[in-house]
Amino acid sequence: MSFDALTLECFLAVTETGSFTRGADKVARTQSAVSQQITKLENQIGKPLFVRSRNLTLTCEGEILLSYARKIVQLNRDAMDRFKQPELQGEVRFGLPEDFASVFLSDVLTEYASLHPRILLNVECDLTLNLFDRFKKKEFDLVLVKMNKPEDFPNGMDVWSETLEWVGNQDLFELDDDQPVPLVLSPRPCVYRTRAINFLEKSKRKWRIVFSSHSYAGTIAAVKAGMGITVLPRNMVPDNLEMIRMSKSISSLDDTHISLLKHNDKNLAVNAFEEFVVERLRP
Repeated sequence: MSFDALTLECFLAVTETGSFTRGADKVARTQSAVSQQITKLENQIGKPLFVRSRNLTLTCEGEILLSYARKIVQLNRDAMDRFKQPELQGEVRFGLPEDFASVFLSDVLTEYASLHPRILLNVECDLTLNLFDRFKKKEFDLVLVKMNKPEDFPNGMDVWSETLEWVGNQDLFELDDDQPVPLVLSPRPCVYRTRAINFLEKSKRKWRIVFSSHSYAGTIAAVKAGMGITVLPRNMVPDNLEMIRMSKSISSLDDTHISLLKHNDKNLAVNAFEEFVVERLRP
């Protein structure tokens, strides 16, 4: 009996996502194809690997196989990387806002590190303006920045634009006009903060900051606690928070734009990482 890499990749994808559907998306295959690979693996070892209930969990045998599968798959990736792209090695210094790291990039960075083990990823989170200042000082090879409009950083690559939404308890937005809207926002400078305050002032609404934090997790916790409402890109709104629906007579928030800035087109490792990030992040 021997294990093939594709079958183990499917097993890891299903284990890590907790779903055959999401696992299939991760390995870019259909759900039925992934199910067939898992069935093949279970037939090989003669034991079920998953408890197929409302929540997909590993059996005892699945837990045992998991540690072996990770080692086998990683060794396979190391070998493929060594022979397919021997020039990809060195360090990539990457800066990005904390909320992006929390929501989008943890899986992306983990995947890239496992695919290219000879590249050292040095990742730091900071505010966009700080990232840009440090980028100009060449402290980073690449930075991902939030901006009001693409021309804010004319030499950047426009990665995607995102609709901003008010998030939280609708009742807090619909307070009487003489009561200030309670806001949960990041400190200055922040694109989302500027959008929110400009919106309210144009609407002649009073407002007050009730909670301020650079942390995405801190912002979400404050909104969940009912302290106030916030503004987030639509694809960063957690499932357990509601987007506030505006009446048709109220104009929507302007979109936010995400751009990637890079210094050197001759660094193969940096170019490869840029291509990987853009491919994973673009809609």
